[in-house]
Amino acid sequence: MAETPLPKVPKKENTFAFRLIAFFLAPLLRLMFNLKTSGTENLPKGGYVLVGNHLSNLDPLAFAYSVYIHMKRVPHFLAKESLFRIPVLKQLLPKVGQIPVYRGGRNNEDSLRAAKEFIRAGQVVVVFPEGTLTRDPNLWPMRGKSGAIRMAFELGVPIVPAAHWGVDKIMGNYSSKLKPNPFHLVQVKIGEPIELQKKANPSAQEVNDATAMVMHRIADLVGQMRGEEPPKELWDPVKNSQQETGNFRKKK
Repeated sequence: MAETPLPKVPKKENTFAFRLIAFFLAPLLRLMFNLKTSGTENLPKGGYVLVGNHLSNLDPLAFAYSVYIHMKRVPHFLAKESLFRIPVLKQLLPKVGQIPVYRGGRNNEDSLRAAKEFIRAGQVVVVFPEGTLTRDPNLWPMRGKSGAIRMAFELGVPIVPAAHWGVDKIMGNYSSKLKPNPFHLVQVKIGEPIELQKKANPSAQEVNDATAMVMHRIADLVGQMRGEEPPKELWDPVKNSQQETGNFRKKK
């Protein structure tokens, strides 16, 4: 299998290619839902890692809309590599700064290196730390993976927790059925930045503790939008005898 090309950091954050895509895509997304973003006063300047919960396959577009239209930044997603095998997206995604991530234990050092280059250049990298759509029966965030936290430790940049709620009514959890409703409210809420002390080699305990803290911050933001208390222990697929990837709702 040929390697998926990695994006290069542009001289300007908001490139012509991204502006062109946003020009056509943003109005289409506005026809799908009514997205409101709060907490933009919490956003730091310069490069940072934006992390959020993962409810639906529509999440990247909802987050991209929020980041570009409301946060006034260009989002660079760590996205699953399979998207980069789709004919049109294969050429398009790297050109607008999106970064492929491989699953199944394959090495992602080159992808993480590319993400770090964007952050060092003062740009924003977006990560869904759960690594897949939530499998929590009540759609709360799950336990997280540590890649975003390790990047923040290494680079000494802020991690900005964010959460969204409502997009699952437009495209359900593990569903491909789209139900556009331009009047349906989708909320994005941004929390206060988390500053981690810069460390080239943080201990496993430090990484695990920071990962858990970040995921609980995201869960708290979801709870604020839902008007509910999040669970004290976040869902873990392994502990609940679930595979960590794939559509577990699909009938076999």
